[in-house]
Amino acid sequence: MHSIRVRVGVLGLALLAGLSAPTAATAAEAAPSPTVEEQRLDRAVPQEILERSGFDSVAPELARALDSAHSYAKARRIVVREGAELWRRAVDRVQGRGPAGGDLSRDDDRPLYWARLGMTREVRTWEPEFGLTDAQRATLLDGLERTSRGQTDIRYPHAGKRLKRVLVTGFDPFTLDRDIRISNPSGASALALDGTVIETAEGPARVETAVFPVRWQDFAEGTVERTLRPYLPEVDLFTTVSQGRIGRFDVERTNGAWRGGSLDNDNIGRTETVPVTDPASQPQWTTTTLPYPAIVAAATGRFPVYDNTSVTEIPAGGTAAVVRPDGPTSGSTARSGGGGNYLSNEIAYRATLLRDRLGLHDTLPGGHVHTPVLEFGAGNTTEVTDPDFLRNRLDIIAQVRSILAVALGAAGR
Repeated sequence: MHSIRVRVGVLGLALLAGLSAPTAATAAEAAPSPTVEEQRLDRAVPQEILERSGFDSVAPELARALDSAHSYAKARRIVVREGAELWRRAVDRVQGRGPAGGDLSRDDDRPLYWARLGMTREVRTWEPEFGLTDAQRATLLDGLERTSRGQTDIRYPHAGKRLKRVLVTGFDPFTLDRDIRISNPSGASALALDGTVIETAEGPARVETAVFPVRWQDFAEGTVERTLRPYLPEVDLFTTVSQGRIGRFDVERTNGAWRGGSLDNDNIGRTETVPVTDPASQPQWTTTTLPYPAIVAAATGRFPVYDNTSVTEIPAGGTAAVVRPDGPTSGSTARSGGGGNYLSNEIAYRATLLRDRLGLHDTLPGGHVHTPVLEFGAGNTTEVTDPDFLRNRLDIIAQVRSILAVALGAAGR
């Protein structure tokens, strides 16, 4: 690979010039380091997941392609192509197209997650002979992230009023230092639903999806708004989805403008007001416009579905945080939305704030749905899968689909 050739070349030039050769430590310091998230790749569980899905070839294939790139422009074309191919491959695997690549269940979202990290690590540590500026490397990584998450693959057919349009987002696995085997049913739902058609009481609906990282910085840089802004004026319904509480779905009534400091996938915490453009006009709260009474009342699956109205606020004129079971009071400051104060609350806040700033509050149903926590079977502390785990994930995916059908039917009436 180029990284090896470059270091050998520097060593040779140093010797020819009669200079001291750089030490191994100096060479290592000169190379960009993998992130905390990428470093987890070397553990046994991610390697098993990649091997049992056939996705262990993804990062090496990107490395070989980059090794043939002799310009930044060529490298950019490669990462965009390979990132888009990873997304298509993951969607196809989950939806039963093409080879399974191994014995890991097709509905699994984790091969996409770990394969993407292998790709970003290759790009982050790549040292081509022609050199990369920090800005160029950041652009390569951004292109790879966006394409491999389906964020650039949202396509609705031109079918007029006959085909409703739905936009759904999911998340990567998270809390991996607690249990590196974790799968995120919201990400699995996104892969299962992407490009599919749902039959509803109001007719067929085309679903397009994207997946987002569990990283504060990406959200501060506007990844949610950049992805959703072109499509919200065109869709009939949207919902952001994430993993929430044990044994239940929640439709989150209210979202808060507060980051509570929990560590993200890079083990970074942020405690602050959610950073958005035009903060002077930023509200403390946004609300769902999903038809939550119909969703809660419908028989969508084996998990109960709740209209969650609770928030935590600092009341107007107060200093201490107070839990409000029935939602925020006038003039209060957000400390936790119905979905908490982590990135699931933040994506809901950002998406609904964007809806409102686009003037769509009264016409576009949208909000956040929390799925149940995806649990392993009793006694399973080491295996990457088991029958209970598979059943739970499939049931959650099916119920997300049913919730969308109900929401579309109710919103159309």
